[in-house]
Amino acid sequence: MKKNRSVCPIPEQEHQLILPKEKKVYFLSDIHLGAPMLDNHRERELRLVRWLEEIRLDCGALFLLGDTFDFWFEYKQAIPKGFIRFLAKICAFTEQNIPVHLFTGNHDTWIFDYLPQECGVILHTHNEIFNIKNKRFLLGHGDGLNPKDKGYLFLYRILHNPFLEVCFRWIHPDIGIWFAKKWSSHSRLENGEIEADSYQGEEKEEIVQFCKQTLQSQHFDYFIFGHRHLQLNIKLSNNSRYINTGDWITYCSYATFDGNNVELKSIK
Repeated sequence: MKKNRSVCPIPEQEHQLILPKEKKVYFLSDIHLGAPMLDNHRERELRLVRWLEEIRLDCGALFLLGDTFDFWFEYKQAIPKGFIRFLAKICAFTEQNIPVHLFTGNHDTWIFDYLPQECGVILHTHNEIFNIKNKRFLLGHGDGLNPKDKGYLFLYRILHNPFLEVCFRWIHPDIGIWFAKKWSSHSRLENGEIEADSYQGEEKEEIVQFCKQTLQSQHFDYFIFGHRHLQLNIKLSNNSRYINTGDWITYCSYATFDGNNVELKSIK
């Protein structure tokens, strides 16, 4: 079973990722596969699978930065149904020795050991530091970064309480998954679209403020997060940027790193 997601926003360990020549790193987040308020599940999954197949030849590493699934909970003998095409494509990546790094988000936080064991993904339950081509990246989903947001942090701790996880596991999957979908229906996903909060400006954007505060103590070339469902590419200093990858509901967007620069893109 995985460790609980840490509320510590800056880890101590730094990972080295070797990027093969002429390969790229791809980042995306907030796919929300299975979101109950969206009625185009198959279409979105097929679009994602086609895109994954297109990038497979030049992909050196794939980072899924949270909320890949709108809900995920692994019971001892059951997992949520669906997503077969997507999971099969992820297996194709890992079997080809393309590392797939899967971060948990606030919707799919209860990913334990099934996907690492069956699909070969590398699971991350908190922010991580990666060094790629001598560039420092701080990667994560992007939630829980504001220490003043006591309400969210309280809910965060409830969702990651080991005792409550065990209690939820004892609920029959039909009931537990039904309840989770009802809960998700009250989120920002409405009428088949995402109603993300509009950009609030650098002074009010929590992730921007977190990045700026972090730069006061250590340098990162790139901060890459999801969670906001907005495409953002913000200059923090002369040699540091904050990238938000958007989502795969409204934008079908992603970021790439070619060894020199990060670019924010969308599929046609």
